[in-house]
Formats: sequence, C-alpha cells, structure tokens
Amino acid sequence: MKYLIKSCGVLLLLLSAPAVYAEDQAVGRETYVFDKAHTNIMWFVSHIGYSDSMGQFMDYQGRIILDHDQPEQSSVKITLDTASIMTGQPEFDKHLRSADFFDVEKYPAAHFESTRVTVTGKDRATVDGLFTLLGKSRPLSLDVRFNKRGMDIEKNTPRAGFSARATVKRSLWGMKKYLGFVGDNVKIRIEAEALVTP
Repeated sequence: MKYLIKSCGVLLLLLSAPAVYAEDQAVGRETYVFDKAHTNIMWFVSHIGYSDSMGQFMDYQGRIILDHDQPEQSSVKITLDTASIMTGQPEFDKHLRSADFFDVEKYPAAHFESTRVTVTGKDRATVDGLFTLLGKSRPLSLDVRFNKRGMDIEKNTPRAGFSARATVKRSLWGMKKYLGFVGDNVKIRIEAEALVTP
C-alpha cells in the first residue's frame, strides 16, 4: 500500500511538471540557490611541477539569477567561507588556512560577484566579475557552460546545472608565499547545480 501511495505521488509530480515548467519559461527570469549536495568548487595548483594539488571549498552561500529571454541579464553572486577549504590532508588544510595562504582569521570570506555576462555560443557564456580575496578585489572571468534545466521531481521546483572554468594568478591577490614551489596559476573548476527558491 505504501509503495502504491508513493508511486501515485511520483506520477502526480510527473504530470504536473510540464505545466510548471511552461509557467517558469513564460516568466523568463528565475532565482536559484546552490544545491550543496551536487556542487563542487575546486582548485588545482602545481606542486613543483610534479603534480597538481587539488582542494575545494565546502561551505559557501550564493545565488544565481537566470534570465532565459535575455541571458546577458543573468548574474551570479557567491561568498566562500575560506576556513572551509579542504584537501583531505589535515596538516595541509591547516597550513592553507594560515597567514601564508588564505589567512582565514583575518579574511574569513572570499567573494565573487558578476558584472557582465556575454553569450559566446550555444549554452555558453563568459561571466566577468570581481573576485575579492585577502582584502583585494580584482577582475575574474569564468568560462561557463549551461548544462541543463528541468524539473526536480522530488522538490517540485526547477533545477539547473552549470560547469565553469577559470585560471587566476594567486600573486595578484597578494598570495605570494612559496611561489618557487607552489604554482602561481590556479585552475578553478566549478560543477554546480542550483534550485529555484520558493
């Protein structure tokens, strides 16, 4: 009986999804929040040329405004908790949080806020903005691919997925420690999913 009730509920969601999707499309503009269970904000940096070390930020807050009719009017804003940096190596994480790198006690957050969106192709765009780290704000450009939009059946709200790439020089934000050993160029990779807010 429980299985039957659950199956009927899923069926109702499936039947209602097209109507909700059409209504959202008619609106044209949606506000999303990141789904942390399906989002990874990762970085890669060379370790003396032997390999690329990898880490990610586990805690962050942000929103995406997606304009389907005028994509160039879309925007993104995110705040990273720098103390949430994680590599899987506790001692390395502790060092990254120190004044040698992210200095999390003095600068507990990093921010990115878009200033311009330029459509560059089918489902692709360049998102320019200001990235603030260690108290310095400098331009940062993300190469973004829009992967998919659809209805989340369980939550009954639109879900969207994005992939983004960028390369930054950490020294431009004043992070210059160990440049002879740890690379200056940091590759950023973001795999994100987001849900429309109620």
